[in-house]
Amino acid sequence: MTNILEKFNLKGQTAVVTGGAGLLGRGFCRTLAEAGARVVVADLNQVKAVELAESLKGDGYEAVGVSVDVTDPDSTQAMADAAISRFGSLDILVCSAAMDPKFDPENVGKHGNTFEDYSLESWRQALDVNLTGIFLSTQAAVKPMLSQDHGVIILICSTYGLVGPDQRIYEKPGQPRQYKPVYYTVTKAGVLGLTKYLSTYYAGKNIRVNALTPGGIYNDHDEIFEKNYSARTVLGRMAKIDEMNGALLFLASDASSYMTGSNLVVDGGWTAW
Repeated sequence: MTNILEKFNLKGQTAVVTGGAGLLGRGFCRTLAEAGARVVVADLNQVKAVELAESLKGDGYEAVGVSVDVTDPDSTQAMADAAISRFGSLDILVCSAAMDPKFDPENVGKHGNTFEDYSLESWRQALDVNLTGIFLSTQAAVKPMLSQDHGVIILICSTYGLVGPDQRIYEKPGQPRQYKPVYYTVTKAGVLGLTKYLSTYYAGKNIRVNALTPGGIYNDHDEIFEKNYSARTVLGRMAKIDEMNGALLFLASDASSYMTGSNLVVDGGWTAW
């Protein structure tokens, strides 16, 4: 029987993280690297992807930064090809790239988007990134996984893929009403459907597919929002930036070898009420 800590070891494996330079993606990349994986930091922002990869390399890890547009099949294929050409395999795919309307200080007052007036253009763009982006990224990554006869795919969901948004937490006295837009719940619910589809489609192929559902991550939110959000959680607070990394490593490693088609919820109890 393997020592339990050895099950978390990713030495010799290559992990690709889309949205790798994002809020959660950065931590995912470093976590996978610290566990021994060679990491492909894939992001629409190539400068930030390369910067993170260089930072990881400076700390003694193997990493490369690549540009990817997850809505473009040629781009996602190039991402997968980069992993193979640079590191010789593609063992883990983390789909973290997504449009996520943030309510942090940089985006104050930008969410007055009622359902009745939500634009078709914005709706289509969100579907293209949040669902088609995962579809294309997985199509590209799963081909070498099939050749290798093993692979792990992790799709990042959200509590709002499980329940509807509590729009009350976005209210602020004396300010126009703000809303978490319709596309976010719809696309994240679709992520769960895709997780189940892929896990059963690849039955018998030694490819595991699971979802990770984070709760709200604190990112210098204003006091009113933080208080409103925290009141809805059992633990009474928002998540710290590094509190999804343990769950991500669990799903990526052999520690979760008997899991597929599942959804790991790390939400401070938000959906337990």
